[in-house]
Amino acid sequence: DAILPFVENGVITLIGATTENPSFEVISPLLSRCRVFTLNPLTDGEIGIIVQRALKDGAQGLGQLELELKADALKHLIAMSNGDARIALNALEMAAFATPPGADGRRMVLLSTVEDVLQHRVLLYDKAGEQHYDLISALHKSLRGSDPDAALYWLARMLEAGEDPIYVARRLVRFASEDVGMADPQALVVAMAAQQAAHLIGMPEGNLALAEAAVYLATAPKSNSLYQAYSRVMEDIQKTDNEPVPLHLRNPVSGLMRDLGYGKGYKYAHDYPGHFVKQQNLPETLKSREYYTPSDQGHEKAIKERLRAWWGKGQAGGEGERGKR
Repeated sequence: DAILPFVENGVITLIGATTENPSFEVISPLLSRCRVFTLNPLTDGEIGIIVQRALKDGAQGLGQLELELKADALKHLIAMSNGDARIALNALEMAAFATPPGADGRRMVLLSTVEDVLQHRVLLYDKAGEQHYDLISALHKSLRGSDPDAALYWLARMLEAGEDPIYVARRLVRFASEDVGMADPQALVVAMAAQQAAHLIGMPEGNLALAEAAVYLATAPKSNSLYQAYSRVMEDIQKTDNEPVPLHLRNPVSGLMRDLGYGKGYKYAHDYPGHFVKQQNLPETLKSREYYTPSDQGHEKAIKERLRAWWGKGQAGGEGERGKR
């Protein structure tokens, strides 16, 4: 905010570089006055060119050491750098100085040496920036797409890079309600159990509990009927008046309330065959609303038939006592 007017009148020329998406780091008015250049990760071929230049350049590289990099060592170095030339060059330098010269003065860098200096692959991940949102989006969409392999991959990418496992567990719980819902009510139980397990035993042992939940959710039947139903309810709550509770549904806890008609005409479901009886449970102005329309997926198919038997065709997609909203 402080430099915005000075950028506008030309007193300051702003030149910046960030590993973050600037949308998360720079205010929108300032960002709109900048030209943004996106620097993408280098390809394996480009990393290879940079490494070869470093091997030959005697002034700015390692050419004076007379290095030779075995093909398998070069391949591993490129793969482990993950598109970052700095990682590749730093590892190359460490491997070079860890390799003693031979009788002819040349240094032959072996695969084992490169593996020793790298230890493991550096995972590119930012828990507060763009990659955080990109990877969790990929996980959610892979689960929705019923792809357990992709779900496991994105889950592991996040967990192995240090993401908070409880954050991942929260998203799995949300998915169980939003995208599986009543098609498999057990999905929410599994997701909650995974959250409790991850909280109880921590990482890395908790990763398998989250992986189990991810596979269960990916392979479960899918339905967003519950999500759509709640959205319809929220819409009516926002657009309609706060309707009073029908008198027959109110609890007559005092004599005055009974005199005013609280509870009068209420039908006790357990007194009727099948423990069900039709009566109006919504406010008068909303009595024709049907918010929840079950799908034909998984457990919801049985729910659909049950609602059809209770309420008529309205709850199963046709016109009945409670018309579809």
